[in-house]
Amino acid sequence: MRIAMISEHASPLAALGGIDAGGQNAHVAELAGALAADGHEVRVYTRRDDPDLPAVVPVGSLFEVVHVPAGPATALPKDELLPYMGQFAECLAADWRTEWRPDVVHAHFWMSGLAAVTAGRACDVPVVQTYHALGSVKRRHQGAADTSPPRRIAYERELGRAVDRVIVQCQDEVQELIRLGVPRTQMSLVPSGVNTDRFRPDGPSVPRGKRPRILTVARLVERKGVEDLIRALPGVPRAELVVVGGPSLAGIDSDPYAQKLLTLAQDCRVGDRVRLAGAVAAHDMPAWYRSADVVAATPWYEPFGLTVLEAMACGVPVIGSAVGGLTDTVVDGVTGDLVPARDPAGLAVALRKILADDVRRISYAAAAVDRAVHSYAWPRIAGRLAAVYASAAGVTPEPTREAVA
Repeated sequence: MRIAMISEHASPLAALGGIDAGGQNAHVAELAGALAADGHEVRVYTRRDDPDLPAVVPVGSLFEVVHVPAGPATALPKDELLPYMGQFAECLAADWRTEWRPDVVHAHFWMSGLAAVTAGRACDVPVVQTYHALGSVKRRHQGAADTSPPRRIAYERELGRAVDRVIVQCQDEVQELIRLGVPRTQMSLVPSGVNTDRFRPDGPSVPRGKRPRILTVARLVERKGVEDLIRALPGVPRAELVVVGGPSLAGIDSDPYAQKLLTLAQDCRVGDRVRLAGAVAAHDMPAWYRSADVVAATPWYEPFGLTVLEAMACGVPVIGSAVGGLTDTVVDGVTGDLVPARDPAGLAVALRKILADDVRRISYAAAAVDRAVHSYAWPRIAGRLAAVYASAAGVTPEPTREAVA
């Protein structure tokens, strides 16, 4: 099949760790590569945010990234992109009429969905939608701090009824969309995946000292719960907390939130046990996971949580907030432990227990690898999504690498 993927703000070519660069970028890149490896022809359309970017960038021999001229060719916060989605849709339709007509379109994020539905209707191409995050959840947790456009929730409701299929990534999202008014019959549950060739237990690890290491991988924004981890650390004697994410290491000194975290660590008297490692290149991440005794993922809310899967695939147990997609991926008491969000005291207890129990950590680690490999490896996930695409497009599904194997 020819598959067009729309990811208006999250380019698969972007460096991860910025305010608007994270799980969706990695998801789109890995999914496009897995689909292409199965023989599909894939194009990813993302907004041009730099005038020097080529119109089309081949990603090896796998897929192409098309930079769409919609709005100014400069980086903009994703919440400011809505006015340019009409122009984005016009460019998509023009490309599909003259250059490259897809069999199906997969839109990632709600604004991508608006552009995809507009262009899809103009060109008679079916559209599949993944939200990645829902405005209703964001509004519930951020309140007045939510910078989403005012009509986001209404647009997401309308999209759920307008597209040919909605891909949901966890059970929590199913329930949220039903409350929003999207019919359950519109939905197919297919989680995100993990690259188990790259993220695996064997391989080099980042050097460390003798202290037990708690690792968290997160953008440096309040809702990721890093402050909760720092507040928990006094209750976890001797352990160090390493935070991967945010600006480059050179930019930590000038980043206001990074400095807020370091000040909090001093106030909690754990300044010598908190390290901000800054942004880390994607190819170096497995070594960081392997260096940890436990990975903590403590967001206030989380649509899916790719870092948890990456840690599990590297054989590291997870202590996670019992929110969103983490309640699907982490099997409580088997691959890790789930704790209430925004509860530093409960988090300290869970971390202290897992670090004090070598047998439990080894058991969790083995179960985590098994679950990541057998349930979330990208070839399996790509095959499930390809079947949804084929159904939406009315074509016979093609054999996948996994099916052939």
